[in-house]
Amino acid sequence: MKIVKRDGHIVDYDPQKIRIAIGKANNEVRGKEKATKEEIDEIIKYIEDLNKRRILVEDIQDIIEEKLMEFDKYQLAKKYITYRYTRELVRKANTTDKTIKELIEGENEYWNSENSNKNAQVVTTQRDYLAGITSTDITRRFLLPEDIVEAHDKGIIHFHDADYFAQNALHNCELINLDDMLQNGTVINGVMIEKPHRFITAATIATQIILAVTSSSYGGATVSLTHLAPFVRLSYEKYLKKYQERGLSKEECEEFAMQDTRKEVEDGVQTFNYQVNSMTNTNGQAPFLSVCMYLGETEEYKDELAMVIEEFLKQRILGFKNEKGVYITPAFPKLLYVLEEDNIHEDSKYWYLTELAAKCTAKRMVPDYISEKVMKDLKKNELGDGECYPCMGCRSFLTPDRTMSLGNISKAKNYVEGKGKYYGRFNQGVVTINLPDVALSADGDMDKFWKIFDERLDLCHRALQIRHKRLSNVPSDVAPILWQHGALARLDKGECIHELLHHGYSTISLGYAGLYECVKVMTGHSHTDNGVGKEFAVKVMQHLNDATTKWKKEEDIDYSVYGTPIESTTYKFAKCLRERFGTIKGITDRGYITNSYHVPVFEEIDAFSKLKLESEFQKLSPGGAISYIETPNLQNNLDVIIEVIKFIYDNIMYAELNTKSDYCQKCGYSGEILIDDDLEWYCPNCGNRDHNTLNVARRTCGYIGTNFWNKGRTQEIKERVLHIDNKEAE
Repeated sequence: MKIVKRDGHIVDYDPQKIRIAIGKANNEVRGKEKATKEEIDEIIKYIEDLNKRRILVEDIQDIIEEKLMEFDKYQLAKKYITYRYTRELVRKANTTDKTIKELIEGENEYWNSENSNKNAQVVTTQRDYLAGITSTDITRRFLLPEDIVEAHDKGIIHFHDADYFAQNALHNCELINLDDMLQNGTVINGVMIEKPHRFITAATIATQIILAVTSSSYGGATVSLTHLAPFVRLSYEKYLKKYQERGLSKEECEEFAMQDTRKEVEDGVQTFNYQVNSMTNTNGQAPFLSVCMYLGETEEYKDELAMVIEEFLKQRILGFKNEKGVYITPAFPKLLYVLEEDNIHEDSKYWYLTELAAKCTAKRMVPDYISEKVMKDLKKNELGDGECYPCMGCRSFLTPDRTMSLGNISKAKNYVEGKGKYYGRFNQGVVTINLPDVALSADGDMDKFWKIFDERLDLCHRALQIRHKRLSNVPSDVAPILWQHGALARLDKGECIHELLHHGYSTISLGYAGLYECVKVMTGHSHTDNGVGKEFAVKVMQHLNDATTKWKKEEDIDYSVYGTPIESTTYKFAKCLRERFGTIKGITDRGYITNSYHVPVFEEIDAFSKLKLESEFQKLSPGGAISYIETPNLQNNLDVIIEVIKFIYDNIMYAELNTKSDYCQKCGYSGEILIDDDLEWYCPNCGNRDHNTLNVARRTCGYIGTNFWNKGRTQEIKERVLHIDNKEAE
């Protein structure tokens, strides 16, 4: 028998729920008014004897009330009716008041550390959070089935970004089609923006596009410097013509034109960086932006692109000034440097850029590195050709383009027939499964593990379907910058984005967290053991991929397995596990669970072994993955960074190096700000503990955070071991 719930969702009949409901009413009455076990059994038998294939939950409740009165249990029936009514009120109750009060008063740890790139005391951030609280409340009460809300609350799954879900028009992350918008014009806030004629103008317009796009979505956005490179040449030609008109020699014209061009590139990059870091979008923060540096994207403008990449790296090495005028490490834009044949060998033409990237990594933690070689091996389009392209945000990767045979469904003006398309594509959203909870719920029983795993995957699947359906009827008019003016498409007014949600044009992500703890519970081994633990871990990851492959085939929606960059959720999952299963040494006794497939932060392993091992799991996490190694200050040991970079090129698709570059405003100390046993940050030089005068930058889970973290994430940062130390490096 199936039960039809109030929201239309159908679940299996469970007599235990009837016993619980009557039992709660029983607790409110005395003596003969209490229903006996036999009477409850009789009610259940009566319902089951109806032999219905489906029955409404309201009909079952009506039957219970009638049967209780037949047993002369009038007081009990009254209490049951009250219980039923109270449950209805709870379902519909406004739950925002307390949360809003906690946010405004600024004394709640959750809000003060919910996002390490947001300052909850700032009015623009509070405004975003206030809207998010309302959205979350609407989502919980009206938009999600009870069982999904319950699973989310228990930390069994995590329904991400509920604070943006009430609006049916918002998606997660994207690759902005900056080339189309700059070359063919766009419209921002009703104003026509035509093709710019010089680099500095293009760089400025790009930042305006970035602000508009990230204000119309909630995840990370990525642009490519390749799309700015043609405007460097336009600037050069402008300067060259100026000097030619002055009658200078050919050599003088070219020399002076190049000098002016380089100065304009410097000014344009500086403008870009200032704009991106000083602007606040509607999410209450600077745009969550990544900038891709990929020489292989162009042959015609490769030298111009190299000039822009060089300037971005130089300015990032310098850093940005804080309020005291001291250069510090900024969080954004995140830089993505693609390793390829043209820049990976000492005799490569653009090797100097890789050396500069290594210096930048040592000083400022970026860029992150993408291996063209490995990526082309993993990401093949429908023609069998390997493709290389940047991630959206911090680690979310599109699947290879499957729309080539369908033609230009986004109506982009820069569409090239027969070539894979990535810019202009996007992600619909994420739901994450808590893998340690699956393992602990199975209590060591392997058969039970796979059964529970499938049940949890079904929960995630239904939650993802709800995300998809929420976007499926969105008209292009809700965000013209995205859907009509080139960022993601150039659809007509009134045209629905439905087709862009199918055929592999956009992805939707099944996230996962805590592979290490899951494997440890079920096998007693770490998944890094190259034995029993690793073998089981691969099976778990393959099971996730088998599920998404099945869903994709049945629905023509591009489900993908995604190593979730959980920040506050790692703390939430850890607390929920402890509440559900108690404190278990090595599993639930920390304030965090391990991110995605990563080697746990406390496990001793060298950098190269870690990257090699994790590369195998990146293959099984096609929707998003990033690996990292922890290092000491290597500014005087760039050879080690170069060695790691070369290893990344040959072995792993996407990786980064975590260094420390902090600053204490009180004493001027520059180095590593430390964490004490109470998980409080302090300056090792003067003891300063004031967050307002400490500039700390740490890799959070793919991106850099600069506004401090919750206790769980702070503990995780404190327990990170070095994968390279200076002694080994020397």
